Amino acid sequence: MRIAILAVAATALALAACSQQTEDNAAATADEAGETVASAAEDTAANTEAAVDNTAAATNEAAEDVDAAVDTPAETPAH
Repeated sequence: MRIAILAVAATALALAACSQQTEDNAAATADEAGETVASAAEDTAANTEAAVDNTAAATNEAAEDVDAAVDTPAETPAH
């Protein structure tokens, strides 16, 4: 009977240790996932800022092209 009680106690301790390790691993995984999400958000923000800058530059260039076209007299074909 004592052996059975000791076996049950040892099993309970083993499960408790396993549960603590599993809990620790889950916490570490959650921390890493949080860091990954934060990094992805920073990358997205940087990419969005670059896209806005590029769009603004392209819009300015197009506006300058339109201004140049308006300022240049059209050539009329010779008759």
